Amino acid sequence: MTSLPIENVQAYPRPAVLEPVAEPLSIYLDDACIAHTTRGYRVLETHHAPTYYVPPEDVTAPLHPVAGTTFCEWKGVARYFDVEGERHVARRAAWCYERPSGAFAPIAGYLAFYAASMQRCLVGDIEVIPQPGDFYGGWVTPNLRGQVKGAPGTRHW
Repeated sequence: MTSLPIENVQAYPRPAVLEPVAEPLSIYLDDACIAHTTRGYRVLETHHAPTYYVPPEDVTAPLHPVAGTTFCEWKGVARYFDVEGERHVARRAAWCYERPSGAFAPIAGYLAFYAASMQRCLVGDIEVIPQPGDFYGGWVTPNLRGQVKGAPGTRHW
């Protein structure tokens, strides 16, 4: 059984940092594992649940680029994808930074997935819950302490 250390999201750094993930990451859609890696990364930023990134070669679901981008002051420009499952398509459910800035260069092309759009996401054998709100893509695990940004009234802290 996976045991994650207790972490306080309010103690995460600003500016954000990137670190490798020791635990395997698994993502399910339509009862199928569409991504599994032991080579993941996570981004840590004050008041955010960690955002996990998977190498593209460890994703088996078809991804379809969609219009529109967003900009992160730490990572740069993100582009988005629909994720095709066996029975349905999860709209705008994944994103990547093709040319991330500075310290985030190791996640160039890696994919992050909105947990709310997937059937389930796991860090080791721990099932995550989505970061609150409809914008941020962090994965909340039971070891996290502090107030996670994303709920109404917290988006622009």
